[in-house]
Amino acid sequence: MLDHLTLKVRDLDKARAFYTAALQPLGYTVMMEFGEFAGLGAGKPDLWLRRDPENVRPQHVALAARDRKIVDAFYEAAMSAGGTDNGKPGVRADYHPTYYAAFVLDSDGNNLEVVCHAPPGQARAKAKPSAAKRASGKRRPARRAAKGGKRGRARR
Repeated sequence: MLDHLTLKVRDLDKARAFYTAALQPLGYTVMMEFGEFAGLGAGKPDLWLRRDPENVRPQHVALAARDRKIVDAFYEAAMSAGGTDNGKPGVRADYHPTYYAAFVLDSDGNNLEVVCHAPPGQARAKAKPSAAKRASGKRRPARRAAKGGKRGRARR
């Protein structure tokens, strides 16, 4: 399971403006900034931008959308923010029958994709909390077995 990823960009201000606008339909905002880094997310910063003009290597990043309307809104927002079309919103049946995605290139050539796997007119079910998230929550007290039960205290 991924926690976060970092894209190297030539111009941090330009990239921050593009990603903030393009990912607004997914609820992404700039959540943290320090030095040559900006962390965007919807809940926690999971997409980081790092200014590193000498080492930019275009990457492919795909983010999940709850429904197809969000994919469409992402595409419009990304194009309005200066992105380059790399695949209009639509079904990619060669991936699977309900793979609905749009692809946009940023100014550094990174291929930003937003995808919805739900069938038309349906929203993706909310994900269950991850094992790490469940483990970080408060623990319930251990249940004690009734006397004489299989899980009773060990005999000495």
